[in-house]
Formats: sequence, structure tokens, C-alpha cells
Amino acid sequence: MSEFLNAVRLAADGSLDGVSDAVILAMGVVGALLLVASIFALFVSIYLAIRYTRYNRKQSSCGMTGEQVARDILDQNGLQRIKVSKTGSILLGNSYSHYFKKVRLRRLTWKKQSVTSLAMAAQKSALAVLDKENDPDMQTRVRLTPVIYIGPLAFVPMVIIGALLDLYMFKTTNGMYTILLTAIALVFYLLSFIMSIQVLKTEKKAQQRAYDIMKENGMATDEELAMCKKLFRLYNIEYINDMVISLLELVYRVLQIIAYVQNASSSSSRS
Repeated sequence: MSEFLNAVRLAADGSLDGVSDAVILAMGVVGALLLVASIFALFVSIYLAIRYTRYNRKQSSCGMTGEQVARDILDQNGLQRIKVSKTGSILLGNSYSHYFKKVRLRRLTWKKQSVTSLAMAAQKSALAVLDKENDPDMQTRVRLTPVIYIGPLAFVPMVIIGALLDLYMFKTTNGMYTILLTAIALVFYLLSFIMSIQVLKTEKKAQQRAYDIMKENGMATDEELAMCKKLFRLYNIEYINDMVISLLELVYRVLQIIAYVQNASSSSSRS
């Protein structure tokens, strides 16, 4: 164990001098878990892409495009005001926006009469149905959407601002403002992670609602419904794994702050 810790200190080229063995060990463990989770995420993404493409090549029995499926479900539920649009954006992808009153479908599924387009259009339209019904989980998701996306984005800018304040404005050597603003950024990051759980809950609810709608309206055969379930399950696994990675990143950044404080304290005591 001591050899491992010494190797880590040596690799850090002095940046971990004064940092306790417990913190270095914790950083090593969390870093290893991050690596494992990232590799698993890569495999899940590849497998999901394969299934997505395979089912997108399989003609659906209802003979409706993704646009037609979404429009039909929305109209049946009195949501004529919700638009259905195509998007080529990787960031947005297949999605529902409460604020823009729009169901977005990828170009790959927009005009495709496939099982994939059926599943994606039904699930995203089901989110709009939950929104209309004032589902409590959906309402919470809508209110907290800005926090979910802004939290992680705020982390790096706030850390940079803290470092600049320390270096140029207040000429402090203890990194007080860096630590303070990093801690605030971590709070936002943590809130974003907690809210992501809410997103997963609504996505799963919408998946079940989409499944029920497709079954009740005769939009899919039993085989196609099973395929849709597989797609939904893979999306859930990917989402959960991404949440695990986000949590591990949060823990790692907390450990980095602790290491920074210990290192700064050690340097001050030596001087």
C-alpha cells in the first residue's frame, strides 16, 4: 500500500506533498471506479446504438412515421397545441420541451416507419401527456430543469473565478476564494445530480405510459412491444450509469479540494 501511495505522490510531481495518505487512497479508488464506469458506459452506448439502428431498420406494423405517431398520440390527448418537429441536434435528440411546447424527433426517426421511431415518438409524446395531467413528478422536473443543466456548467467557471480572485485581486496564498467558490459550485453540482433522479422517474413513467398507449391503440405487435421495452431498458441503464459517473466526479472533485487545502496548509507551515 505504501509503495502505491509513494508512486502516486511521485507521479503527481510534488502537487500532493502534504496530502494525507487517506485522501490519496480515496482519490485512487474513486479514479479507478470512474475508469470502470466510463468503460461500462462506452459498451452500453455501443450496444444501444446497435439496437437503435437495428430496430430503426425494422418496419413497424402500424405503418406510421415517428411524426405521425407523435401527432396521433398528442391529438388523442387534446394536445393539438404541442408541435412535433425534427432535430439534427445530438444535444437535444428525441425530447419533449415543456417551455417550447414541442416534441422533437431525430432526423433518423422523423419520417421513418420503424420500431425505433414508434418507441421514441410514443415515449416523448407520453411526457407531454404527463405534463398535461399535472403529474407531480413531471411538474417537479419542469420547475427544476434549469438547475439540472446549469449546475454542471457552472462548476468550471466558478473555480476559475475563484482562482483569479486569489491570484490577481486579493493576492491571497491560501486559496480562500478558490475553495469558497468551488464549494458553492459543488452544491450546484450536487443539486443537479439529485434532480437527475427526478428526470429518470419521469422518463420511466413516460415509457410505461407509451407502452400502454401502443398496446391499447394496437400500434404495435407483442414482438414490437418487446423491442420497445428493450430500447427503454437500455436508455435507463445508460442514464443510471451516467448518474453514477456524475456522482463519482463530484466525489473526486471534493477530494481534490481537500487535497488542495492540505497541500496549501502544509506549504504555509513550511514557510
